[in-house]
Amino acid sequence: MRRIGYADTKESISKFGTLYLRVGPFNHCISRCVRKVFLCGVDHYTGQSYEHRRDWVESRLLELASVFAIDICAYAVMSNHLHLVLRVDDELVRNWSDRDVVAQWQKLFKGDSLNHDFVEGEPLESYQQVIINKRAKEY
Repeated sequence: MRRIGYADTKESISKFGTLYLRVGPFNHCISRCVRKVFLCGVDHYTGQSYEHRRDWVESRLLELASVFAIDICAYAVMSNHLHLVLRVDDELVRNWSDRDVVAQWQKLFKGDSLNHDFVEGEPLESYQQVIINKRAKEY
């Protein structure tokens, strides 16, 4: 996904595909299909309809927004690309505990027994807590 807008400078963007809070909470992101592939709609070359993907993309966006601290302000699912205007809820994230972070992550990924035990409040050994702390920071 590509981020565009007034903040596309070396000074404010140092890594492709990353959302940057220091330039503001709003980000306009674009993801485009390549090689004349269709995301949805009807491919005029083959006559194949990909319209069924539109509902899937929309439902997936809403699912992901419920997991991450991101509000979808606007979106457009086009035939070969997608536009998103996202707002990062930085205040919400700052209030998340490590348990909250791991629990949110597990909404998308199965996780292992250590993650599950931690979210359920099971007592952990000190080495397990070190692993969880590292994971929470990564997630």
